[in-house]
Amino acid sequence: MCTDTFLRLPEEKRTRFLDAAWEEFGRVKFGDVSINQIIRRAGIPRGSFYQYFAGKEELFDYLVLDVQARFVETFRTLLEQKGGDLFQLPTAIFDLIVDQVGKPIPILDRCLRLFQVNPGIDLRRLIAGRLDQDPPPELLEKIDVSRLRGQDPAFVRRVVLIILSMLGGALMDSFLCPERSGEYRRELQAQLELIKYGSLQEQPRS
Repeated sequence: MCTDTFLRLPEEKRTRFLDAAWEEFGRVKFGDVSINQIIRRAGIPRGSFYQYFAGKEELFDYLVLDVQARFVETFRTLLEQKGGDLFQLPTAIFDLIVDQVGKPIPILDRCLRLFQVNPGIDLRRLIAGRLDQDPPPELLEKIDVSRLRGQDPAFVRRVVLIILSMLGGALMDSFLCPERSGEYRRELQAQLELIKYGSLQEQPRS
């Protein structure tokens, strides 16, 4: 994680440093990322880098956490718009992101470039990473759990992770083959209905 020194930087200097970091991580594979290139673009001495982060691994983790936080905020906003319906969330996010591909949206462009130069990165993990524990309170409070079979945080967390994993897979496929986005959206919808309604016929109770 970053140091307090980094957090205390003036906003302009911190933004310039992060822009330089994103540029480098979106240019080459992670193994080829150069701290020298980052500090050159940011216009800072090499020693300053290590006052902010222990190495490029910590810097990368910071960038990923920022992306995850932005995803969570988007989820929260869309959940609010959908009345807390968790099963409307994935297609709404899919439509939002796919519609914005190619438009000048910095965070989305950065994520796409990162994914393109590092094809081994699991977008599903990138999206759902902040939800590895209980869903963040700001997200959980927006979910209407009244229609779920289980309403405790552990159950809700499992449902959220399954749904977001499906979303991540659909987005990865769509980024690789944008001409088939409609097909991937329909498959996502079919998977959601399977989770929502189950796959077994209702059995008579003895």
